[in-house]
Amino acid sequence: MNLAQFHMSPTRLYRLGLTMALGWVGAELMLLVHAPLPWMIGPLLMIAAVSMSGKRMEIPDWLRNGGQVVLGTTMGLYFTPTMMHQVLGMAHWVLLNVVSAWLLGIFGAWLLRKMSGVDAITSYFCMAVGGGAEMTIQAERMGGRVDRVAAAHTVRVVLVVLIIPLVYKLADVHGFDPLFAAQQREVHIPGMLGLLALSGAASLLIARYRFPNVFVITPLLVTAALTGAGVEWSVMPAWLVNVGQLALGVSMGSRFTPEFLRSAPRFLACVLVSLLVMLALAAGYGYVFGLVSGVNPATTILATAPGGVTEMALTAKVLQLGVSMVTVFQVSRMMLLVVLAGPAFRLYKPWFVKPVTPTLP
Repeated sequence: MNLAQFHMSPTRLYRLGLTMALGWVGAELMLLVHAPLPWMIGPLLMIAAVSMSGKRMEIPDWLRNGGQVVLGTTMGLYFTPTMMHQVLGMAHWVLLNVVSAWLLGIFGAWLLRKMSGVDAITSYFCMAVGGGAEMTIQAERMGGRVDRVAAAHTVRVVLVVLIIPLVYKLADVHGFDPLFAAQQREVHIPGMLGLLALSGAASLLIARYRFPNVFVITPLLVTAALTGAGVEWSVMPAWLVNVGQLALGVSMGSRFTPEFLRSAPRFLACVLVSLLVMLALAAGYGYVFGLVSGVNPATTILATAPGGVTEMALTAKVLQLGVSMVTVFQVSRMMLLVVLAGPAFRLYKPWFVKPVTPTLP
């Protein structure tokens, strides 16, 4: 661990305090209007608005990563032995979800290219439903526009975070997750600290190998393994989960700088339209999947939504809609597409990437 990353100048400390305070104000405003996911959406919108006005916000990596460890650990607590058995029985649906997500990304890439005129490589990685950072890296290797890929994935995650919880809230969609009762157990401080220490240490170890979303996935897997084995040390207190959401919301909001909006407004508008179409198609697929499989369609729509792991799992947690299933589907899709998006590009390339004909002198 590099301890230098924790050192902050008085100016940076001031900006950090201001950023977190504004994020807290945003959360409180969302609580006043009974908005969904107030501790994530409120900070996201507040910090995005302030950041786009030209004010520099401060969110160090260690704070964002710490929030992700808390949230990943919280999600892992839902993987009881009973739920692990049920999830394993849906392995074929998990694989089908990965294939459908890849095909959805192909369609989105075609649509984005038709509307914006962006090259085929960039459009492919812009719309690939995987981790944003990983898709950006792979786009750079293939010769795509890194800045546009990063911007597209920022818009994708934020759009899904804002739309799905809001639609569910307006439609009064909620369920009853039998595992939600497990979250009502008492908090045991030694057990809680042990879980966080184990999850954090494992995350730092795995982070050396540059795996995707390591500070969410690793705590989730560690805690799920313990919970699945019947080991129950503690649950996460509600205030700590809120702090984790606050850090995540602030981190997402800080990406919306004035330069972000000025970079390519027409391209971002085309990305927005493409993503809305993809979101509608994914919701339709999720609904049909729910009807065929016998699972609550509200749960399957979250499980197949082209959003982020943490955001969709948190939505499922708040609405008591099969947290374990949503988490497994989102994690498996994200990890497999991160690994397979590059090789699968070879199938995509002959159809959409035209070879460059050298110009004769």
